[in-house]
Amino acid sequence: MLDCGIDRAARLDMSEEAERLKARTMRFALDVCGMIKKLPATEPGPTVRRQLAKSATGVAFNYRASCRARSHAEFTAKIDVVAEEVDETQGWLEFIEAGKLIPSRELSGLLAEAAQLAAIFSASVGTARAKERANRQ
Repeated sequence: MLDCGIDRAARLDMSEEAERLKARTMRFALDVCGMIKKLPATEPGPTVRRQLAKSATGVAFNYRASCRARSHAEFTAKIDVVAEEVDETQGWLEFIEAGKLIPSRELSGLLAEAAQLAAIFSASVGTARAKERANRQ
């Protein structure tokens, strides 16, 4: 775990939060993968299914990788990938909704979770980049 000059209690709180986010991103990926089974068998269903499965699982597994970063720079790069993956996932979910590939009521929970995760990871990227700039000065 990175020691960014914070005390042990703060690191434990961060570790607990990281574990909650690991579980949350995994649940999100599993929920998305469950939903994509309902996509049509004809195009654009297969393309959306493939791309959405990649981006949703990318959220979970790139977040796990960010938790094992060996430096702050590596963490910043990895958490940025998580933010990109969540944005892509959100985009595909919006595409499904706009194309009426699955009823909106079945997507609402996933869309809300994608928006929340996007906000969390976008804020994390901003904080990580600010710390990078502060460390350079």
